[in-house]
Amino acid sequence: MKNQEIKRVKSISQYHKLKGLSSPEHPLISVIDFAAINNSTNEDDYSLVFDLYAIAMKRGFKGKMKYGQQEYDFDEGVLSFISPEQIFSFDAKINNNLSGFLILFHPDFLWNTPLATDIKSFEFFNYSVNEALFLSEKEEKLLTNIKDIILQEYSSNIDKFSHDLIISQLQSFLIYSDRYYNRQFLTRKKSSHLIINQVEKILNDYLNSNLIIDNGIPTVKYLSDSLNVSSNYLSRLLKTITGKTTQQHIHDKLIDLAKTKLSTTSLSVGEIALELGFEHSQSFSKLFKAKTQFSPLEFRQTFN
Repeated sequence: MKNQEIKRVKSISQYHKLKGLSSPEHPLISVIDFAAINNSTNEDDYSLVFDLYAIAMKRGFKGKMKYGQQEYDFDEGVLSFISPEQIFSFDAKINNNLSGFLILFHPDFLWNTPLATDIKSFEFFNYSVNEALFLSEKEEKLLTNIKDIILQEYSSNIDKFSHDLIISQLQSFLIYSDRYYNRQFLTRKKSSHLIINQVEKILNDYLNSNLIIDNGIPTVKYLSDSLNVSSNYLSRLLKTITGKTTQQHIHDKLIDLAKTKLSTTSLSVGEIALELGFEHSQSFSKLFKAKTQFSPLEFRQTFN
């Protein structure tokens, strides 16, 4: 993907103008029909940075979206999420058959509501997710219905209930999306187990090299960077598939290696701790006992 001009979109009205749309009905939230967008200017001529949250369901789009430094594929019925201050662009021309919808909302719309804080817990807004969300027909219909309620609420006469009702619909949309991402982790077993195998290989390579002596215990960030995903994404995936977080996988590997060294070598506990990347043998002994219910010496004695 070539270097591109970066355009910053600070408001919903600015995005409407950029895409040849009429002025928004509400200054802080908008539901846009992709079929209504003027695509005479191709999206891949520039990159965008929003000061807005964006939720997009796109049909009729073939290509890749670049979100931060990550890429993920688009296909029929794909749902994507973008948060403020994050850069994105496309490497495919937008065709005239593009359909679907875009929900834009400004962070100020969430002000003084629980969603202002809760929205940070939805990991799919982060660069972490480079796997697009695929929806079944039933799932897509449900989310489209929620979108229609949001549109109806701000398009009607605004009253004292409108804001709370829209916020509640947005929250429902996000919670359902979170459920569908979790389902996707479970159903796409082949790709998920491939990542697990990669985690195992990266850990084995690290623990059996000088890296552990030079750099210490492998970190969650080291693993996630090696896999080109975020720490949160990796931990959530592993937790869903295996019931263990990334940190737990690392600790389990360390303990397995420690057991081998305690049972097959005459190295002291301090020497083993050092070889496993621990700065202090007390930290190693504490972790070992927490995992095995034995101190390292007690464990060694069971082999004598």
